[in-house]
Amino acid sequence: MNITGNTVFIPGATSGIGLALALRLHERGNTVIVGGRRAALLDEIRGAHPGIDTVQIDTTDAASIQDAARTVLERHPDLNVLITMAGIMRAEDWRTGAGILPSAEEIITTNVLGPIRLIAAFVEHLQTRPDATIMTVSSGLAHAPLRVTPSYNASKAAIHMLSETLRLQLAGTPVSVVELVPPAVQTALMPGHDVNPHALPLADFVDEVMGLIETQPEASEILVERVRFLRYGEARGDYPQVVAAINATDPHAAGE
Repeated sequence: MNITGNTVFIPGATSGIGLALALRLHERGNTVIVGGRRAALLDEIRGAHPGIDTVQIDTTDAASIQDAARTVLERHPDLNVLITMAGIMRAEDWRTGAGILPSAEEIITTNVLGPIRLIAAFVEHLQTRPDATIMTVSSGLAHAPLRVTPSYNASKAAIHMLSETLRLQLAGTPVSVVELVPPAVQTALMPGHDVNPHALPLADFVDEVMGLIETQPEASEILVERVRFLRYGEARGDYPQVVAAINATDPHAAGE
């Protein structure tokens, strides 16, 4: 992915990593469209950052995704980058059995079905662009589980394998598939996450991500240094130690 000269749609970018990345990409000369559910918040972003466009979208709703895709492509027919940012993370206790189902199903709908539906809505268009990118967002927890977030871990493992497989299918087309793999980052993803001392400050994370995109435009994964401990535990042969370490610290410390 090139660092500049793109037209980028980022659903789920009204806060946290998504908004920070949107602002940095806008500063680097990209046309950026931010998607989110709350109209008032979108108005606020558009007012505070002239030049950024906004589109209302609920990534848990298939019809909303289709409507937003039509709007984005009508306004920005040169769209060449989709970043599937939206996601939720919740603690769960599976010992409660059926009691966890509403939360687990919402996590899977948001974190797995949302990106699948988004990619399906844009993939044909992106193949018409000379240089296009689908950026998925997984997590270090796709590679080592945090005990308190089973459904989140599973959802991000699914996104990792989806990314790997789409990259194979889209080989030979103009579309690259890039997987952004955050560690724990100081955002409001979970209560207390934004002040978690074990998490990477948001500005530091986005600085590193932008540097990696700029210096490694052909990369298939964007891996900041902090996440490599989780990403490569199995390959290094110390996976049990990685799992023990991340579950011995603050329960929200291991992955975004």
